[in-house]
Amino acid sequence: MLNLIWLAFFFIAAFCGFYQWLVLGNQAIFTELVSAMFDMAKVTVEIALGLVGALCLWLGIFKIAEHNGWIARLSRLLTPLFQRLMPEVPANHPAVGSITMNLSANALGLDNAATPLGIKAMQDLQTLNPNKTTASNAQILFLVLNTSSVTLFPVFVFVYRAQQGAAIPTDVFLPILITTSCSSIAGLIAVALVQRINLLQQTVLLYGALFFALMGGLLVYFVSLPAALVGPQSSLLANLLIFCFVVGVLFSAWRQKLDTYDLFIEGAKEGFQQAINLIPYLLAMLVAIGLLRASGAIQLVVDAIAWLVSLAGLSTAFVDALPTALMKPLSGSGARAMMIETMQVHGADSFAGRLSGIFQGSTETTFYVLAVYFGAVGIKHSRHAIPCALIADATAIIVGIVVASVFFA
Repeated sequence: MLNLIWLAFFFIAAFCGFYQWLVLGNQAIFTELVSAMFDMAKVTVEIALGLVGALCLWLGIFKIAEHNGWIARLSRLLTPLFQRLMPEVPANHPAVGSITMNLSANALGLDNAATPLGIKAMQDLQTLNPNKTTASNAQILFLVLNTSSVTLFPVFVFVYRAQQGAAIPTDVFLPILITTSCSSIAGLIAVALVQRINLLQQTVLLYGALFFALMGGLLVYFVSLPAALVGPQSSLLANLLIFCFVVGVLFSAWRQKLDTYDLFIEGAKEGFQQAINLIPYLLAMLVAIGLLRASGAIQLVVDAIAWLVSLAGLSTAFVDALPTALMKPLSGSGARAMMIETMQVHGADSFAGRLSGIFQGSTETTFYVLAVYFGAVGIKHSRHAIPCALIADATAIIVGIVVASVFFA
């Protein structure tokens, strides 16, 4: 599957390139395509180097957390749930703790922490994988949950909206929460159907009820705050939690008289090696994505959708925000640029401007996450991971349009 998708990106880019040259008369298109390849090769190294520090830091902290027993305790707390969702993962396995930490970091909007924690979780799951080059059921479920995970604090969306002159930068908070929740549910259901997981088990329903009760409590709290305080308060809570985790891990290890420094160095060395190993996988995916973007394929799809919607006699107001939605699974920076461009052209408080913020805050860079997480453990055959993840992305797009229409139309 991954091989076919990768080749499809190149062939689609080539088709669009020839279309621009022969039909639209764009004589510079092939120069732009070749430049995109080399630009993405440069970006690949920059991303990998940027990950070195984060991976060394978090894998070092995680090494200490494993030895002081924190990960084991967290695993025991969530083992009943993961035994139902991932029956091949043994009770109290370290993967349960690392998966939980990753999903928590994603929910709190801590991208710098989420990526190394996700790689650690994928490594733990790989120890249970009988076929080291093919994604296991547990790895697929984790990937889809990661790419569709609920984002409670989309702080950066608030920041960009404020920069672009939005009257109330946080007015997309509730729509983003609704949209990303629906996306996560859709991704989980898609995987459950393929893997024949019974989501109506009492244990799964109980954990689900507890999760939505917690999310509902946070939602009530933040909705009750003045608009100007939502962004600062969410940022404070997210960073306070992660800092307290780090200090708590170190304090617990000190009380147990562990050699925290040596443990940290040991974990940091593993993080450095993982960052280097990621480069070939990132290079392959980012070059293909860069070609797809430079060829104009994304804009062709947007134009086609606008034409079909207008033929049906429906409003095309949402079409101006679609470039953000279509770019996000391919490139986080590309989607961010699309969102800012949409707000600059149409206004931050326009329907398209708000909808682009909803798309940015409720979808994930699916192919980047896939390249990083599967690449970190040498997975070459993704099986049903990509279709299930894209179902979650499509759900976010559809629900985002509906929710934005209800709140802002």
